Amino acid sequence: MGRAGWILVVLCFLGSSSVWAVDVHDARLWRAPDHTRIVFDLTGPAEHSLLVLSNPRRIVLDIQDTNLRTNLADLKLANTPVSLVRSGVREGDDLRIVMEVSAQVDPRSFALQANEQAGYRLVLDLYDYQALQSVPAVKKSVQESAKRNIIIAIDAGHGGEDPGATGPNRLREKDVVLAIAKELKALFKADVGFQPIMIRSGDYYVSLKGRRDLARKHQADLFVSIHADAFKRKQAHGASVYALSNGGATSTAALHLAQRENAADLVGGVSLSDKDDMLAGVLADLSMTSTLDTSLQLGNQVLRNVDDIAHLHKKQVEQAGFAVLKSPDVPSILVETGFISNPKESSLLATSRYQKKMASAIHRGIKGWFFAHPPSGTLLAWQKQQRGQQYIIARGDTLSGIADRFSISLADLKSYNRMDSSKILVGQKLNIPKS
Repeated sequence: MGRAGWILVVLCFLGSSSVWAVDVHDARLWRAPDHTRIVFDLTGPAEHSLLVLSNPRRIVLDIQDTNLRTNLADLKLANTPVSLVRSGVREGDDLRIVMEVSAQVDPRSFALQANEQAGYRLVLDLYDYQALQSVPAVKKSVQESAKRNIIIAIDAGHGGEDPGATGPNRLREKDVVLAIAKELKALFKADVGFQPIMIRSGDYYVSLKGRRDLARKHQADLFVSIHADAFKRKQAHGASVYALSNGGATSTAALHLAQRENAADLVGGVSLSDKDDMLAGVLADLSMTSTLDTSLQLGNQVLRNVDDIAHLHKKQVEQAGFAVLKSPDVPSILVETGFISNPKESSLLATSRYQKKMASAIHRGIKGWFFAHPPSGTLLAWQKQQRGQQYIIARGDTLSGIADRFSISLADLKSYNRMDSSKILVGQKLNIPKS
């Protein structure tokens, strides 16, 4: 056989063999309270389609021109609606993944492009049908809920397939901030008059909008998001507290105003849908202005308490357009607990002792603010009316400054607390007499 003949044989052989363009080299699963997420790691981009079958219930995922290079049997299916995963080849070189499910789910899929932290991914979310049918919480009122608790929504950043920043020894931001968030929850759970809500209670992902929506669904009085910063320069260090930027507040008010026909509850339980453009605009602006003002003042009190245990990256509350802070009627702050990229701060953030100290500082700041400014209808507001209030001293406080803040005389404050001098200590509790 001549050379041309051999070339023809080789080409025929290649043409009759399956040559896959993409491999699935890993698969991971996370269980969240309302859905199950499965992430397929790919070596490149691939087209896919999704199909739902019944009798029995199955979710079918077809990925074009793709080969499976991982064992799907390793996925931990306990406590998920997925009872079995199997795979096969379809139409020569397409991968078919079939998931048998034991409960009704709403499947949604999307592809993610490669970035600095991860390669190409295909994400499949299986939302629990019952969770989707749940009725959103109704905005509380003083008449319906007298002497209610102050609700603190605690948000641990990142989670699931999003690890956040990574420090030395593979310390992951998502793990550190979840540990701090759990400590913060425990502190508020022990307090009378407060009710902590965890936005993320485990290692799973929640979208930025989903985090805001959960806070509003739980009718939170405050949303606090916990993170650990990172920078390419390892020398960068220090903790920070952020509130929404002025520009972010303006754009958020405009967005909610534009969407008012699709929402019944946008600003503090007041519907905008039946208001004319001018009144609706004024209400949206007032809501965002009030929310941002509270966020800045409360954030400053948290920052002063964090200053007791950590170096501050900036001495004042910073402002940025973080999407997670854009709730129109829930005061929101973001606490950067330190630079996980800094070896010294990373070693501190990795310890339970420092995590407890950071949670305690955040707790003191938030609690001190709400003792001084309890929302109407809350147990703390009722206690303030009945017997005055209590203030927890923060770094930088002076007795005369506290007296001025509550519009009482220095002599009355000292007499009420049976103090012989003006010396005070950080963390000390002062009883504030009724004016």
